[in-house]
Amino acid sequence: MGHVEIGHLTYVLPDGRPLLDDVSFRIGEGVKAALVGPNGAGKTTLMRLIAGDLQPVEGTVAHSGGLGVMRQFIGSIRDGRTVHDLLLGVAPVRVREAAARLDAAELVMMERDDEKAQMRYAQAITDYTDAGGYDIEVLWDTCTMAALGVPYDRCKYREVNTLSGGEQKRLVLEALLRGPDQTLLLDEPDNYLDVPGKLWLEQALRETPKTVLLVSHDRQLLANAADRIVTVESGNIWVHGGGFGTYAEARKERNERLDELRRRWDEEHAKLKRLVVMLKNKATYNDGMASAYHAAQTRLRRFEEAGPPELAPKDQLINMRLRGGRTGKRAVICENLELTGLMKPFDLEVWYGERVAVLGSNGSGKSHFLRLVAGEAVRHTGVGRLGARVVPGHFAQTHSRPELLKRTPCEIVMTEHAKLKNEAMKALARYELAGGIAEQRFETLSGGQQARLQILLLELSGATLLLLDEPTDNLDLASAEALQAGLNAFDGTVLAVTHDRWFAADFDRFLVFGSDGRVYEAPEPVWDETRVVRPR
Repeated sequence: MGHVEIGHLTYVLPDGRPLLDDVSFRIGEGVKAALVGPNGAGKTTLMRLIAGDLQPVEGTVAHSGGLGVMRQFIGSIRDGRTVHDLLLGVAPVRVREAAARLDAAELVMMERDDEKAQMRYAQAITDYTDAGGYDIEVLWDTCTMAALGVPYDRCKYREVNTLSGGEQKRLVLEALLRGPDQTLLLDEPDNYLDVPGKLWLEQALRETPKTVLLVSHDRQLLANAADRIVTVESGNIWVHGGGFGTYAEARKERNERLDELRRRWDEEHAKLKRLVVMLKNKATYNDGMASAYHAAQTRLRRFEEAGPPELAPKDQLINMRLRGGRTGKRAVICENLELTGLMKPFDLEVWYGERVAVLGSNGSGKSHFLRLVAGEAVRHTGVGRLGARVVPGHFAQTHSRPELLKRTPCEIVMTEHAKLKNEAMKALARYELAGGIAEQRFETLSGGQQARLQILLLELSGATLLLLDEPTDNLDLASAEALQAGLNAFDGTVLAVTHDRWFAADFDRFLVFGSDGRVYEAPEPVWDETRVVRPR
């Protein structure tokens, strides 16, 4: 069994801004704790501190039982890694190190096959065996069968970027939950999972004896799987000992209590300052009041040195103004469309102003369909085209936007949309991306901040057709609610791939990519389509 313990931890961002200030908490053996809070509050940074990727300015990080880590983004469209590399990346350290030595020895053998190289290679094989490398490959076979439907030997050299986001997540989760590490850090483990996958994850988390600290914005998963809620807000951390069902009320009561404590502190502070001023005035003409005056000064100084109680965190105010514009009556037209090898041919007409939720299993072609409609080169037969005056705007599932790297949100908005700096900052402020966040490089933003920036760029682009691929995956609750309000006011058409049960409830039509390859419409959301195992 494992545990995680944080003691008086302080972390300052590279630009000098404090992010976490003297925070402490403990996750005991077997506990399933969820880390929640606004985008950019420091959830992923805290996970990286625990994992050892970052070092705190002060404080301690301790854990036991071996540490398995799933990071927020585990693959991208440009990822050249293989399934073997992906699984090795979440294996125990001793296995990773032995595998690196074995790879190096194999390269030497390819260059020269002398006795020294052979001895080195033989030793590397022995080290890999002793580290449990071949044993864990047997485990990986079970994982690939569960996640991809094929044995490990048949898919180990398959490139990660040929897997859907959900397949990548499921594969890594299978490896971590079945692996030897007893403490798991899971950053957005439910992102890209379809609903059957989320139900599987909820059950797996409930059943595993391992200690788990996870980041998620899926309220249903939090309610079903977490027995502790660890909140990161305004540089501080507090722990709700109950589940998610009582969390909102607990947070409200806590904030009201903090407001009351701060009000009392302010009143006492003002009272002490008035007393000091009064005694100072009296001491000027009455020497007998000098000692009382100095005592009051000392009391005020100690009161101020102790400092005020924690301020209740402010609620986020996000205002998305997705405008759109009038287009032809038919926004999207598909005639006998088939994405090669992913589905059977289908016809579809999407009319101006409709909200269409695209549902179905991972790997069934939903993301490829959105990319095709967005104008990307996707292998297909049949017709998939846009109607008159339709301007598509695409939100990428994996946030893979290489053109935004090494640029700040302010620079991106100014360059992409010819905005003056004050105009750019006003737009960013509506998305809670102003201030120091506006001057951070895109790749240093949190997943939720990257998502909000992408939505802002869609707003500024003048898109009349929004193609949203899992837009709520990295958004905190306030941001997701703001997106919903923005879409309700949007004068245009929306196609959204989603596995968010709450988000899908507001859509008009439900296009389902079925497990048998059919693409069909349903009157209500369909969540029980399971992934099809196809020959690879």
